[in-house]
Amino acid sequence: MRILVCEDQKDLNKIITKHLTAEGYSADSCYDGQEALDFMDMADYDAVILDVMIPKKDGFAVLREMRSVKNATPVLFLTARDSIEDRVRGLDLGGNDYLIKPFSPRELVARVRALFRRAHQADEPAVEVLDFGDLAIDISGHKILVEGKEVDLTASEFKLLTTLARHPGRVYNRMELVEKVLGYDFEGYERTIDSHVKNLRAKLGDDPKKPKWLYTVHGVGYRFEAPAKTDKSDEK
Repeated sequence: MRILVCEDQKDLNKIITKHLTAEGYSADSCYDGQEALDFMDMADYDAVILDVMIPKKDGFAVLREMRSVKNATPVLFLTARDSIEDRVRGLDLGGNDYLIKPFSPRELVARVRALFRRAHQADEPAVEVLDFGDLAIDISGHKILVEGKEVDLTASEFKLLTTLARHPGRVYNRMELVEKVLGYDFEGYERTIDSHVKNLRAKLGDDPKKPKWLYTVHGVGYRFEAPAKTDKSDEK
């Protein structure tokens, strides 16, 4: 496994690469955002460890450019900024995990291993398009259509919707959704998941008082329901 480490503090960069190498990973180092993009143009990486506050282009800008060209390489953010808003922003852009400085190198390595586990999980059904009548979820094309019109979702909203929609009727508690959508050990999870569901409902036009797809299971979490398809012959 080859990992790119982009951290402008050279001593910390060296510590990170040393521990990754000791675990059997191949690690390349760079020190600013533009350099990180240049490295990724020249080589394929299995994961990127990306400091948020780096020169030239910050970590958020780097990730935005990665995702704009369909580079889905898992990204672990490093930052001294520990506000929930910053973490939500990074995850919404398509980041996979977030580690607050100072941190233990052992925890960083554990999170890298978790990134690879999640990236290679094979327990999801091999379904490319989920069709629920007025709602169509094109997983391979990363598109959502409501009554034939495309709806723009953030990366986290898309992941949340597909996680629920893959298993209609199954109730997911908030902790399960945090792990599947945002990455494990994400503080403030209840407020964050609830916020994502609220935004998702608004974008889909799903009234929480009379839900069509997204249902709240009070005291537990959420479930997705596939509306029964109407047989037009029965309407005559």
